[in-house]
Amino acid sequence: MRAQSRRKAFSGWVPTVLAVCAALLPLSAAPAAADSPTISNPPPVGTPIVFEFQEIAQVGYRQREFFLSGNAHSYSPVVPLSLSQKGAFMVTPDPATAPYTTRVVVERPIDPHRFNGAVWVEWLNVSGGVDAGPDWTLAHNEAVREGAVWVGTSAQKVGVDSLKGPPVGNPGRYGSLSHPGDSYSYDIFSQAGQALRDHAATLLGGLVPQRIIAIGESQSAARLVTYIDAVHPLVNVYDGFLVHSRFAQGAPLKQAPLPSIPVPNPTLIRADLAAPVLVFETETDVSFSNLMHRQPDTHRFRLWEVAGTSHFDFYGLVTGLTDIGNGQGAVEVLQAMQNPPSQTTAGTCNLPINTGPMHWVLDDAVFQLDRWVKEGTVPPVAPRLRTIGVSPVVFATDAHGNVLGGIRTPQVDAPVATLSGVGNTGAAFCFLFGRTIPFSPAELAGLYKNHGQFVSQWGQAAHDAVKAGFLVQPDAVELLKAAAKSQIGM
Repeated sequence: MRAQSRRKAFSGWVPTVLAVCAALLPLSAAPAAADSPTISNPPPVGTPIVFEFQEIAQVGYRQREFFLSGNAHSYSPVVPLSLSQKGAFMVTPDPATAPYTTRVVVERPIDPHRFNGAVWVEWLNVSGGVDAGPDWTLAHNEAVREGAVWVGTSAQKVGVDSLKGPPVGNPGRYGSLSHPGDSYSYDIFSQAGQALRDHAATLLGGLVPQRIIAIGESQSAARLVTYIDAVHPLVNVYDGFLVHSRFAQGAPLKQAPLPSIPVPNPTLIRADLAAPVLVFETETDVSFSNLMHRQPDTHRFRLWEVAGTSHFDFYGLVTGLTDIGNGQGAVEVLQAMQNPPSQTTAGTCNLPINTGPMHWVLDDAVFQLDRWVKEGTVPPVAPRLRTIGVSPVVFATDAHGNVLGGIRTPQVDAPVATLSGVGNTGAAFCFLFGRTIPFSPAELAGLYKNHGQFVSQWGQAAHDAVKAGFLVQPDAVELLKAAAKSQIGM
């Protein structure tokens, strides 16, 4: 479903005062001031290496990789960074620069007429020691439905170095890449965005970007927080930001081998931005942040906290790698919710991992932020997850153990399992994968007298989520069909 028909699904909304005010203010970034890098093609040895959704040909997309070369700045504070600044950091580029050569991976529609004008630039995640595109894996269905371009950017040294050597690298293809260190990653990310404006004919195959939006998950989200507060006001390259699964503190402004300059803890998003920011948080993130990530919603800031979600989950680890948007992904995840795995590609966890609704709400976040940037329509304000304790965070839960409050979905309002973002252990990253505790047959029988009642309640919860603005209509249809195909209540 295209954006025009999608808007009809939300036509019942009554515009808020904030939305009206936002519509009167420009959302497009000012002319960018970042340096423009040189573009080249990689040697024709092997194919691009990135861990993400790969079935692009089946969804009408093509993948191209390009090298970017230039000289990058690091940054120094004009005055020491402090909590009192509330993220409104004043920094200046250091006079000396360092040469770099990195790469971007471009996923774009084969048919240029499908392009909707949006280019999403993902700060590739290096937590696993390699370049990964978790947000392309998690939200590609929505990007493809709308016809957006997705660009994965190797902004950090770990990712660039991993491309060149073992265990996954290809030195024949990537041997010429070089990265001076993560103190320079912010300017490299700026230059990647600038290149999409200045070299669209090459990088985008002639497509002309109308809005360029930054996105990053986990470690990349921490770097985006610092980028937004310190660097973005100097260059205005990006028109909006989706900060996915941040913790309380941003990444250092500088780090080894340069003298370290950490940012305050917590690091709030500055309030004086023209570009809108949507922060998307799971139960895991809220717990680890001790609620210090929270700040009031404004006409340029939204904080979404999603019930039943973990920092990463079954969809991201398994389903999202091959989901082509034909509805089978929803079927697979609903089945996994009733028989969740503990074995993952990242190792064996001690408990079955989260099989929750993050993917579907993140699809909506992509839709909402793009519309915010394009039209000035502010996303809905989301309720916060309910807590009864801090340090450590203790969530308020219902009779089934699911967290109360936050953004609601069928997975928590017509439940078949307890979904949590905390409490797992085992292999290195299991503490980020949350838990799933399937309901017993007796518990399911007590909730749903038959299959029809389950489908009805699941469908009503999906309808409510669409009406509230936290689920796009195509995903609601997908989820309803999955429920109808299930054996729950039979």
